[in-house]
Amino acid sequence: MTAEPARSVDDAAAGTGSSEGSPRHIAIIMDGNGRWAQRRGLPRIAGHRKGIEAARTVVKTAGALGIEVLTLYAFSSENWSRPASEISDLMDLLRRFIRKELEALAEEGIRIRVIGDYQAFEPDVVELIDRAIARTETNSKATLVVALNYGSQSEITQSVRKIAADVAAGTLKADEVTSSTIERHLSTDGLPPLDLLIRTSGECRLSNFLLWQSAYAELYFTDTLWPDFDEQSLRDAVSDFSQRERRYGGL
Repeated sequence: MTAEPARSVDDAAAGTGSSEGSPRHIAIIMDGNGRWAQRRGLPRIAGHRKGIEAARTVVKTAGALGIEVLTLYAFSSENWSRPASEISDLMDLLRRFIRKELEALAEEGIRIRVIGDYQAFEPDVVELIDRAIARTETNSKATLVVALNYGSQSEITQSVRKIAADVAAGTLKADEVTSSTIERHLSTDGLPPLDLLIRTSGECRLSNFLLWQSAYAELYFTDTLWPDFDEQSLRDAVSDFSQRERRYGGL
């Protein structure tokens, strides 16, 4: 699959109201693993393990629904503040997921793309991620985007710095900078616009995730904890999306 150029915020705002069918691009804030484990008297790692199973189910369901891009918020730049033991457990789960799922994803035609500064992880984890990206880079059926050590404010800041450097170098004029210019410098460049952002566990905030990209996305909040988010849960979210009228600021 070759993604169409992303529609800019300016383009979206110029659109007219319309009812949508299935979203092309879904992003999910996978929240609630710890609470799921706590309610069962289990260690937090048990919730993270169950969350991996939920991710596997959602990836499969997204494929069945014909979703072009699925973006999962796996590890935020703020997650470094968690206990070292939990971070170690999360890295181990990431290692296992890549080793176990990579070939299946590759054979299903799914391209893996990573946003965020994953180079900050341990060398063997970085190597596994690089291998997964390289192994699937020519796949075209769908794209699985994994946000690792990602923070949207940092992403936007880096984009602005790159643009400022171009202006200082004389390769770009300040009055030529548009929203599309910024988008081309974001880590999601080349992906379809974000249509639907889902957050589980009852929290109603974006938590520094895809702030720019969410400007005209539909937001869907559910009380379901991530480990319990199953095939029907995703289908319900997509069904809700299909019934909404997207106005993009118009009538």
